[in-house]
Amino acid sequence: MAIKDMDNRNCRDVGVAAPPTIMDMAREWRDGVGIIDFLERRNFLITGATGFLAKVLIEKILRVAPNVGKIFLLIKAKDEQAAMQRVKNEIIGCELFICLQQKYGEEYTSFMLSKLVPVKGDIQESNMGIGNDSFRQITQEVDVIVNSAANATLDESSSREHHAPSWLLSFAKNCKKLSLFLHLSTTYVNGERPGILMEKAFEMGESRIDSSTQSKLDVHHEISLVSDLIETLPPNEVPQKLKEIGLARARMYGWQNVYEMTKAMGEMMINADRGRVPVVIVRPSVIESTFREPFPGWIQGNRMVDPLILSYGKGRLPGFLVDPDTVLDVVPADLVANVIIAAMAKHGITASPSIDVYHAASSTVNPVMACDIF
Repeated sequence: MAIKDMDNRNCRDVGVAAPPTIMDMAREWRDGVGIIDFLERRNFLITGATGFLAKVLIEKILRVAPNVGKIFLLIKAKDEQAAMQRVKNEIIGCELFICLQQKYGEEYTSFMLSKLVPVKGDIQESNMGIGNDSFRQITQEVDVIVNSAANATLDESSSREHHAPSWLLSFAKNCKKLSLFLHLSTTYVNGERPGILMEKAFEMGESRIDSSTQSKLDVHHEISLVSDLIETLPPNEVPQKLKEIGLARARMYGWQNVYEMTKAMGEMMINADRGRVPVVIVRPSVIESTFREPFPGWIQGNRMVDPLILSYGKGRLPGFLVDPDTVLDVVPADLVANVIIAAMAKHGITASPSIDVYHAASSTVNPVMACDIF
């Protein structure tokens, strides 16, 4: 361990090394893991940039690695000016970034704009709807792509939603410097299966039904089924029919809802089409408010558990039938961001053309029981 002269001054006369300070140990741990070194001067593209988890991730990167390169933010907007306005309103002006606001003071906005680059686009379009100039810049400069975009609706299905991971992966293959493609999924792609679930990538055609007679899930057939429904049904009937068909198809293959099945299908398509692109898939459980960083309790909107708490507190939900020993698998947003960043550093440095999976959940290690929530 390298000890600075100022730390070693009192020990030099007697010929012994100074004992390591807390800062020395923290520096050794940080340098050994290589997270900060990996983040600095690298350029990122983040989809779903105005979403809950993406904001926590962006804040953490900027706070611990101010020398990071550009962070391109894919923003759904009518034009570049509108995309910039969304970044200013929903990210730069967000209370989550209070530590950075306090650190940089009057220079806060200029610092943020020196790092964050809004890009008008849509993950549900070919080439993500990115204009030619931005396309050229991103494909020349970006080192890491983080796909945090998702349709969190549990009862809808969309052919575009299915195609999005493949379109984004095709975009990734155009990136000259890319060292990692990181995809946010969900632990619930595992379905209702009991026991230990391995961190294993999906193969095309897998389902969550443990039966040798069960037909394999044909991803392309499912996409065609949705496309045909959209084309043949009257527009006013499409949303309800998609909900009905989607839920039936999901449960037929062992998932509880369309969200879980389409997330699994996305993983299958990424694994099948990745070629030599280094891929990491992070599967969080139910993401809740921040635990520690940048401060406890920050949340955006009402997450999965919050509507129950709010409804009960307001007297709108007088009772809720549940086994008190049921585990409600929730995980704080800042811990998920830490998993993402650590996985980035570990696999982005090697840039090996492999696929790795990490679950981010409380599970049986630190479970929250239904009786605790009550």
